[in-house]
Amino acid sequence: MQLKDFDFDLPEGLIAQHPAEKRDECRLMVLNKDKGEIEHKVFKDIIDYLNPGDCLVLNDTRVIPARLIGAKEGSGGKIELLLLKRIDKDTWETLVKPGKKAKVGARFEFGDGILKAEVKEVAEEGNRIIKFEYKGIFEEILDELGQMPLPPYITEKLKDKEQYQTVYSKNEGSAAAPTAGLHFTNELLDKIRKKGIKTVFLTLHVGLGTFRPVKVENIEQHHMHSEFYILSKESADTINDTKEKGGRVISVGTTSTRTLETIGDEKGRVKESTGWTDIFIYPGYKYRVVDGLITNFHLPESTLIMLVSALSSREIVMNAYERAVKEKYRFFSFGDAMFIR
Repeated sequence: MQLKDFDFDLPEGLIAQHPAEKRDECRLMVLNKDKGEIEHKVFKDIIDYLNPGDCLVLNDTRVIPARLIGAKEGSGGKIELLLLKRIDKDTWETLVKPGKKAKVGARFEFGDGILKAEVKEVAEEGNRIIKFEYKGIFEEILDELGQMPLPPYITEKLKDKEQYQTVYSKNEGSAAAPTAGLHFTNELLDKIRKKGIKTVFLTLHVGLGTFRPVKVENIEQHHMHSEFYILSKESADTINDTKEKGGRVISVGTTSTRTLETIGDEKGRVKESTGWTDIFIYPGYKYRVVDGLITNFHLPESTLIMLVSALSSREIVMNAYERAVKEKYRFFSFGDAMFIR
């Protein structure tokens, strides 16, 4: 399958620069994955498409303020550092700009020296392994000095950091938000539970690989980044019970989807699990656990639109995207939502 098969024309004006004023009042496209039928709704209408006995699976990761702006020791040249993956207490895999200032041994400081860092090695794809030096608690210093790592296509600054967090975010460690979950409010989740729909949580810490473009024409040659996940026994038991009783497992976001499909066996059962996933889902893949998906509208030629297409078909999904452009849906992280059922 070719990369160009997932291309579409997206006007720049449809890229959402800020979230909806009320989380659950963004637009919702409802797509029948088998027939391709499309309905246009508001996100809070999602409850009308969920049935008692269904199970919503949400990713409770929390975005850390992973973007640090500082200076190189000695020269004072500006440096930008993005935390990608924690290796141990004080050591992180990072993305450094400009990379030419980040040779092994180079030292940086942030916040007038409150936080210092040294490049220990150059990792895969040019990322840098950085060791930090500080007094106190790293998370508190990061909260003081760090900025939210918004995707590169969002140019407006956030009024409030919590706008880039789900209302149920709990476990810190992501460099990007699981954006499908941004549309839920606590009130909407309460209504969903009262209707008899179960909600369970897993954790997958989202890396910046989410935004990395596919650079190979034959998509099967693309290598996915790896991300850390946790699924508890309680969540696994609820998911399995849902399957056994004929309910649907509905994944909120591509991150939850990748985690469930990594863990699930051939019968669609999951178990308590912790690990790393680099699963790449594209058309031809047979879903084992996930029956439905709540997601945002994704970049052309991205691994995310490929994952979505695999749940339905490339033709049905690309047609839905054409309709979304025509109807002026808002795209990407702060954009509108799609429910594939």
